[in-house]
Amino acid sequence: MNEFHEIEPEETKSLSNNPEFPEPLVSPVKAAFASLIGIFFLYQLLGAIITLLIFGMDFENADVNAMRLLTAGSQILFILLPALFLSKWIYIDVTPIIRYKIPKAGEVGLFLLGMIILVPLMQSYLFIQNYFIELLAEKSSFIYNIKSIVDELDKFVEETYGNLLTVNNGFEAILVIFVVAVVPAAAEETFFRGFVQKSFEYKFKPLIAALITALFFGIYHFNPYGFIALTCLGLYFGFSAYISKSIFIPVILHFANNFFSILAYLIIEDDEMLKNSAVPVDNILPYFGGFLMLLILFILLVIGIKKYYNKVNLTIEGG
Repeated sequence: MNEFHEIEPEETKSLSNNPEFPEPLVSPVKAAFASLIGIFFLYQLLGAIITLLIFGMDFENADVNAMRLLTAGSQILFILLPALFLSKWIYIDVTPIIRYKIPKAGEVGLFLLGMIILVPLMQSYLFIQNYFIELLAEKSSFIYNIKSIVDELDKFVEETYGNLLTVNNGFEAILVIFVVAVVPAAAEETFFRGFVQKSFEYKFKPLIAALITALFFGIYHFNPYGFIALTCLGLYFGFSAYISKSIFIPVILHFANNFFSILAYLIIEDDEMLKNSAVPVDNILPYFGGFLMLLILFILLVIGIKKYYNKVNLTIEGG
């Protein structure tokens, strides 16, 4: 038996009688890291090869609806299905790993309130982050050169999303919502907050498991300027999945985030909304004030959510 199939005793000895942690056939942590690496290359490299074989290098003249369907198909084929297969193969009982539990409407509402605070909080952070990046780039040629490379990557990402989000009729609008909001929410959350995070929870404390998963979530999106914001968003998704014991809450949160971004872009029709790179700011102080205010509100809400679930758990334990 190779090293990958050796389960370390300390990983499972305290969880063996816990129905939320079915006994794995292989090391959960090694399985999580292997899947993160494998699916990354499967989705990014194989997906890119298939795209090139179908459309060639002329992306500007490619059928945009065909590109959208290929994007959705790649997420389903290379992220969602592998997550379900790995969960079934390694743990046999998929339900506690993927966290199939229907949440109450009140629970969803609590976490959506968090998103209402978190999204502008991260936008304020991006203004502050990019303001200082711009200042450092002006003072250091090394940072300026790195920033120039990152700007080119950011521009490519913007153009890609811009093409995906541009619609000419109602059918295309529905297709965009399906491709950019529905499929990523289901596929990415099943993989990250389902299989990966749960696997890490066998070895690490819940916060550490959620943080590691969130870091990979940020890396997967190839968005240098938005990496920290995406990681924070992923951490909130991970917190919601763990404390609610339901994959459906992060799926709903992920969908809501993408859906309202699409809606705002379609209504305003401003390409600047897709930019994550540095923008000119005359006075950064108002952004600091807004950031601190929103951060305090968000922390208070998270504390309130934890108290709510502590009360719910005590009620359940008390019969």
